[in-house]
Amino acid sequence: MPLPQYETGDFYDETFDGGGGAREHTALLVQRLASMTHGELRERQLAAERALLNRGITFNVYGSHDGVEKIMPFDILPRVVPAAEWRTIERGLVQRVRALNAFIADVYGARKIASAGIIPSAILESTKSFLPQCVGLTPPKGIWCHVVGTDLVRDRDGQIYVLEDNLRCPSGVSYVLENRHVMKRTFPQVFEQLRVRPVDGYAGKLLEALQHLSDVPSPTVVVLTPGVYNSAYFEHSFLAQQMGVELVEGRDLVVMDGRVHMRTTRGFQRVDVIYRRIDDTFLDPDALRPDSMLGVRGLMDVYRSGRVALANAPGTGVADDKVIYRWVPELIAYYLGEQAILPNVPTFVCADDVDRQHVLDNLETLIVKPANESGGYGIFIGPKASKEEIAACRERVLACPREFIAQPMIGLSRVPTIVDDRVCGRHVDLRPYVLQGEDTYVLPGGLTRVALREGSPIVNSSQGGGSKDTWVLADEAGC
Repeated sequence: MPLPQYETGDFYDETFDGGGGAREHTALLVQRLASMTHGELRERQLAAERALLNRGITFNVYGSHDGVEKIMPFDILPRVVPAAEWRTIERGLVQRVRALNAFIADVYGARKIASAGIIPSAILESTKSFLPQCVGLTPPKGIWCHVVGTDLVRDRDGQIYVLEDNLRCPSGVSYVLENRHVMKRTFPQVFEQLRVRPVDGYAGKLLEALQHLSDVPSPTVVVLTPGVYNSAYFEHSFLAQQMGVELVEGRDLVVMDGRVHMRTTRGFQRVDVIYRRIDDTFLDPDALRPDSMLGVRGLMDVYRSGRVALANAPGTGVADDKVIYRWVPELIAYYLGEQAILPNVPTFVCADDVDRQHVLDNLETLIVKPANESGGYGIFIGPKASKEEIAACRERVLACPREFIAQPMIGLSRVPTIVDDRVCGRHVDLRPYVLQGEDTYVLPGGLTRVALREGSPIVNSSQGGGSKDTWVLADEAGC
């Protein structure tokens, strides 16, 4: 294997230190990799790809000319996280989710955050994902965000930052579980020696969190999907199968006698908890989008009455807005009385006059993001932009300043990655998953997304990215 030719570059490398030596927590892995021939490593990579193909690990790319369904690219060289670092990440994620849950409740309740002058009222009132139908509503057990995927990045100096929060329908966890299934067969001895923490209990934890939302003994839980053409349909079906619950579309559900029922071959069956994987506005054509063909008529009335639970709760998208992200450290201080454990990336809100002028004066050095887009779409990367692209971005910001934020370009950390016949450094981020039920559970690891294109910082699968397994090491106590 050509590890001696591997270059870390001017970035933090998750596997090697600045001198090219293995980091303490990756030494055993590097030793094992160095003992393998290039042909052996390549064969294991191909075997892993075949295994994922045979298991149908796919995703859909909207607008792709290559066909709708694609195999998720996967690289067998893992990202390794030491136990002590993971403890800090875990504490920071739990803290962040608690504060965001309190914020969402406040937005649809007393709005103390606006009265306190922490977030301008104009910002709250212009959030696209705000649902007036949720004002005054208290979700079951007071939990708004049951499943959260928070994107983390590491800068050149080794500091870990929160890049954004995903609280509506965060996807990707199925790839975490399937990647691990393949990797345990690829490096079985290394797994045992490194004491990698397991992830295969996630589906059980998710089911427990969903069942906790209902006071009915042995509640009926379903996964609501938009259907086979959705980009994350594989995940919807995978999680339903892993939890042992039904996968349904809106046409499979009906409201009768003030409750939600599911059509079955034996007649109608009452549904108590819906893990919905469709956007808020499509949930109910009577209460939200009248043109929705994906939802269930009357669902919101049943939800308001407390006769069905929805996860995540409708309205959580208000905290997905990238403009709101700017104030999360202040939200943590206000609602919890604590300092943020995981810092934000410095962020400029273009709706603010001072911030906007700074952004316009420094477009060539900043990354500009749409406030309500996902999947890596619409991102402007100043250091790589032409004069024409900079001018076009300026026009967009001036036309709709509320719709954009800007951040300095983070030098995303890198991990060794197999590219053709070489091992090269590629940029990564990390999406851990947090579940809120009776307790708060953080999956040890998460989805490491990797930008497979040379020099690219865009890790999204829709933009040519792939994934890696994330190995969180157990400490001496086994956790």
